[in-house]
Amino acid sequence: MAATEVVEEEQGEMNSNNSSSNVMCQLTDPEGNPLGVAMYLPQSAGPKELQIMVNKLLNNEEKLPYAFYVSDQELVVQLGSYLQKNKVSVEKVLTIVYQPQAVFRIRPVSRCTATIAGHTEAVLSVAFSPDGRHLASGSGDTTVRLWDLTTQTPMFTCTGHKNWVLCIAWSPDGSILSVEGHKKWITGISWEPVHLKAPCCRFVSSSKDGDARIWDVSTRKCVICLSGHTLAVTCVKWGGDGVIYTGSQDCTIKVWETSQGKLIRELKGHGHWVNSLALSTEYVLRTGAFDHTGKQYSSPEEVKEVALERYNKMKGNAPERLVSGSDDFTMFLWEPAVSKHPKTRMTGHQQLVNHVYFSPDGQWVASASFDKSVKLWNGITGKFVAAFRGHVGPVYQISWSADSRLLLSGSKDSTLKVWDIRTQKLKQDLPGHADEVFAVDWSPDGEKVASGGRDRVLKLWMDIEAFFGVFLSVV
Repeated sequence: MAATEVVEEEQGEMNSNNSSSNVMCQLTDPEGNPLGVAMYLPQSAGPKELQIMVNKLLNNEEKLPYAFYVSDQELVVQLGSYLQKNKVSVEKVLTIVYQPQAVFRIRPVSRCTATIAGHTEAVLSVAFSPDGRHLASGSGDTTVRLWDLTTQTPMFTCTGHKNWVLCIAWSPDGSILSVEGHKKWITGISWEPVHLKAPCCRFVSSSKDGDARIWDVSTRKCVICLSGHTLAVTCVKWGGDGVIYTGSQDCTIKVWETSQGKLIRELKGHGHWVNSLALSTEYVLRTGAFDHTGKQYSSPEEVKEVALERYNKMKGNAPERLVSGSDDFTMFLWEPAVSKHPKTRMTGHQQLVNHVYFSPDGQWVASASFDKSVKLWNGITGKFVAAFRGHVGPVYQISWSADSRLLLSGSKDSTLKVWDIRTQKLKQDLPGHADEVFAVDWSPDGEKVASGGRDRVLKLWMDIEAFFGVFLSVV
């Protein structure tokens, strides 16, 4: 019997017994597209029954995991319990959003497994390589260090900068680490996606000098200068569709094509500096062909092919989304390929928005603010979902786990905190730094977290069971 026939048969049985014990429900995907027709479901139905139904309707040969949401709140109980608790009328059609979940699950980091000294000034930036095997750090001591994560000792110390290293970025094929220079300090770096060009050879940097520059690593020269902002360029992203986005202190976001550097579109709306940009596809752009399995590849062509497959699967038929955070305390959600006007304005923070970040699956947006809070938003509609409170100082940076279930934050209060997206509560408090935490990164393989700050040390954090597993394998 076909999946649609099974569901129709089940629906027919429930419709024939249409009473107050049944609830008219409409299943939709995160973009709001209905899955089948609205149907009566028993109040005893819960996530388990909904998961069976969605897999049948989608003709999934393998049973895939899904989470279900009603008004952005995860449904973890039977429908009847939800209706009673939230006083929802059974006379209305209940919209239930199904979201695919990662088939793997990341365990929350729970302890500091290493404190690594070496930098002589504050650690300002940390970044894992796309495959999670290497770690780089940039410091106020003007050096970049590459670390061996097994021995926790520096593999290389890169010198040559004359001032603080504020940002570092790995190419998505994991082969090159980028740190470059302008007339004034660098504010952001972003690589051309590997699904567009392999091996990676171009990246873009933004600067306080008001320009963004595209560089060719093979010639070590600037090939295109993106000029047009009237004040400092604070952030930059190279999108999966091949365009570049720049945010500036002139309150605008500009969209550029990358063959000649022509301005395509200008996004206006913010009333103060634009501090941070994030793309809905950012995780797959950063990791390219690499995922949690740690699989390695033999050629640039293979890397490009797998990266394109991952990108297309993640993006789907929807346009790439962009979110911006500003000194005006607000955020905007954009679909730049569709319109120069924002999709929605996101308000609620009481001080400047310092960092914004899409979850790897693109379903959520997290924002960090100087108001000491982290906020969670629906990544498709921009609707506010929850506020995570617990830090007692400004939150500087956030990072997602690869399965989109956990969120990490680092703060001026010297702590890291891990937040659970399902329960919307604090999962783990991680004290240990002696001063402000400026930089955090969760490795793409999900196994470890790196942090750095004013106390001049790098700290590595892991789940305690994973730590002892690694320790025993080394011994």
